[in-house]
Amino acid sequence: MRRPLSLALTPLIALAAALATTPASAAMTATVSVVHGIPKTPVNVFVNGKDLLPDFQPGTVAGPLSLPPGTYHIAVFPAADTAGTGTPVITATENLTAGENASLVAHLTSAGAPTLTAYANDTSPVPAGQARIVVRHDAAAPAVDVRVNGHAAFTGLTNPGQVSALLPAGTVTADVVLAGTSTVVIGPATLNLQAGTETIVYAIGSATDKTLGLVTQTITGLGGAPVAVPAGSGGLAAPAAPATASWVWGLAAAGALLLFAGLFSTIRRTVRARG
Repeated sequence: MRRPLSLALTPLIALAAALATTPASAAMTATVSVVHGIPKTPVNVFVNGKDLLPDFQPGTVAGPLSLPPGTYHIAVFPAADTAGTGTPVITATENLTAGENASLVAHLTSAGAPTLTAYANDTSPVPAGQARIVVRHDAAAPAVDVRVNGHAAFTGLTNPGQVSALLPAGTVTADVVLAGTSTVVIGPATLNLQAGTETIVYAIGSATDKTLGLVTQTITGLGGAPVAVPAGSGGLAAPAAPATASWVWGLAAAGALLLFAGLFSTIRRTVRARG
């Protein structure tokens, strides 16, 4: 006996309904950049036991990497320890959520100890003709002021703090001075701030060892809709509310139409049999 069309379509209808109620963010990944801010120390970065960044050089940025959401165990070893069996320079555990954009920075504390800091990157839209600049203090150094074009833009910044501002797109000159003084400790550096971008400047190194310097990271495509919404300074960002894909609604609608067609056909056959 042939099953009624309505029963044959039941699994399809159930699948369409399940897809229609499954958040699109379930398949999203986290975007992660890794910044090496420890001078004179090439390293191997192991993530969950695997050497993800071998021979990672100081003053460089790796990524952005697309990683599934979840918990990650990070161990940073000297470059000579390629097997990751010795004593790590840094160990940390980070939780990544779907849709977030984060930077993980290996750097020195204000006292000079190696550490890892996670920052949530602000990927909200940038107004037309403007750029966002973010400054992060990740150096073994006291509080500093950051000057842009000779004027103090950010004052009293301490490790591992960060500050940000919107500026007209264009070329600026930036330097770092000891807080409340005109003593330049980093720079000056020329930064090209392009419209719709975010330039992140990391102050790294050690004042005692005279290895202070800057590392920059750029996030593009911020002139439109936001990629993620910041959720604090713990390295996590909440994803934007997902929209259900149009093909899911189309599948659900098609299934509903076929179900009604099957029911109508069944009723018509029943009426004919009784007549």
